[in-house]
Amino acid sequence: MILDFSKYSSVKIGGRVEVALLRQRGDYAVQMVGLANNLLVSPHAQNLAILDRCFDYIEDRGSFVEVGAKTSAQALFKYFRDHNLGGLEFLGALPGSVGGLLKMNAGMKAYQMSGVVLQANINGAWLDSQALGLSYRFSAFEGVVFGVRLQKKHGFRESVFQECKRMRACHPKKPSFGSCFKNPPGDFAGRLLEAVGLRGFNLGRVGFSSAHANFLINLGGAHFEEALELIALAKERVFKAFGILLQEEVCILT
Repeated sequence: MILDFSKYSSVKIGGRVEVALLRQRGDYAVQMVGLANNLLVSPHAQNLAILDRCFDYIEDRGSFVEVGAKTSAQALFKYFRDHNLGGLEFLGALPGSVGGLLKMNAGMKAYQMSGVVLQANINGAWLDSQALGLSYRFSAFEGVVFGVRLQKKHGFRESVFQECKRMRACHPKKPSFGSCFKNPPGDFAGRLLEAVGLRGFNLGRVGFSSAHANFLINLGGAHFEEALELIALAKERVFKAFGILLQEEVCILT
């Protein structure tokens, strides 16, 4: 199948690229696309794949909830809220699919996926949470996520949901992939980018938002190379000023 990432991805950057459809669990040498909410995809990217709809499910297995990796963040959030389950309140303010959320250990503030994950199916085998190597916006496993098993913590926390919802309301509205860089230990990427003059800075058809310096936004018709150039410029400026090498939160597929 062909996906046009200038329309499919959240940042609306890319071109028409061939993508394989995975219909069963197994060990595949591919780059996963998911819902492309945290991806910057080259028009020349190869070995891309997406999961079939059979991996979009939520099942109560008694002591845990099993979720297919294609399931959206919003569908999982709604299930947990409707069933008075806690731990994933932050998903009400996040886009993405479960596979991508696990791969980047997505979260907001102190709340993240690792807080509720029991096991995940990677390349067709179930692994315990300790084997996934989850830490701040990071996972150590390699391969394709097919499903996740989550703790059933009773008690949905409305206050946490509202807190994350307020944070989300301040995010830029133009196409982006959310935070461009991870926060370095003891600091904030947005503060560093603003300190070197990049808040509201434009380079061609991309820029850093004036509303939030850590959001790389598409100003209209942006190209892959322009985004790469801006990311490199930001890293260079911050390193020269503070000696800190920013790490991308966005996943770049080439």
